[in-house]
Amino acid sequence: MKRVTVIAGLLGLGLTVWMLMQFGARSILSLIMTGGWGILAAILFHTVQVALSAQAWRTIAGNSLSPSLPWRDYFLLRCVREGINNLLPVAQVGGEVWSSRLLARRGLGTRHAAAATICDLTLELLSQVIFTFLGLGLLLFLVKRSPITDELLESALIALAVGLALFISQWLGAVAFVEVLLVKIAGHLGWNGVDGIRGLHQAVLGLYKVKRNAVMALWLQFIAWALGAVEVCLILHFMGHDCSLSVGFVIEGVGEAAKSVGFAVPGALGVSEGGYLLIGGLFGISPALAIALSLIKRVREIAWGVPSLLVWQWLEHRWDAQPRNGCKNPLSRSGL
Repeated sequence: MKRVTVIAGLLGLGLTVWMLMQFGARSILSLIMTGGWGILAAILFHTVQVALSAQAWRTIAGNSLSPSLPWRDYFLLRCVREGINNLLPVAQVGGEVWSSRLLARRGLGTRHAAAATICDLTLELLSQVIFTFLGLGLLLFLVKRSPITDELLESALIALAVGLALFISQWLGAVAFVEVLLVKIAGHLGWNGVDGIRGLHQAVLGLYKVKRNAVMALWLQFIAWALGAVEVCLILHFMGHDCSLSVGFVIEGVGEAAKSVGFAVPGALGVSEGGYLLIGGLFGISPALAIALSLIKRVREIAWGVPSLLVWQWLEHRWDAQPRNGCKNPLSRSGL
């Protein structure tokens, strides 16, 4: 698995370098320097998106049978999730695993923390698919139909079907199957702490059934994705290329979708840039400008990600030493 990750990373890096060479590394760097204040604006503005995503996670995690954790905890863990997924070679899911572990340690319990994270990740995926689908629908009104728009729309329909299938599969018992599989593997390997996930399937369904929580969480996640359009407009404005909010909506939708498709490539190197390059061309955005936009967004990810990794290590120590409300650590270090 590590070998595949390394190969994928090298291919992504090679693709990025090729695009820099092909479209002029010097001009791209010049555009990035021109958008200097745009970088700061993107970094600061991302706080709103993280805050909304944290509230969505807290909303879907809430029920009357479990302890309620403050929004601050979910905000910190949301930062940890993004930092791990964006900067470490974990196929963009490692952040959910580690943040769920910390959430359990904080006092939520292993089963509830895992269920809340599964629900949140599922709703985040669905909201992203809806966001991308609406963006591509808007694209059809902004530009002439072409083979590129048709292919993008077909891809969006497939992504929507996958997202709905993932959601429906949880109701049909997919989580229960994974739960049984994990318990069996744990029994063979002698892992401790896995018994805490027994009943995970029912816990997931229980969180979805809490009145209006799933709908509210989905809505908050969608708003967080949609605000990415504002970030795109801000960055392009500071690089001297103003665009409408509708164009920013389309660019962000396709760009983030490309990043998700390239989950196997660490940081989606090259894949994300290709997405912005493809969709930007439909709106008269030069390849150099499209790549510069993507790279500035990467600078924002680093600016958030590095401190988030430090916060992760701090939480590992602090929440281990001082469990919330004096609760016993629900997940031992020899567990998951």
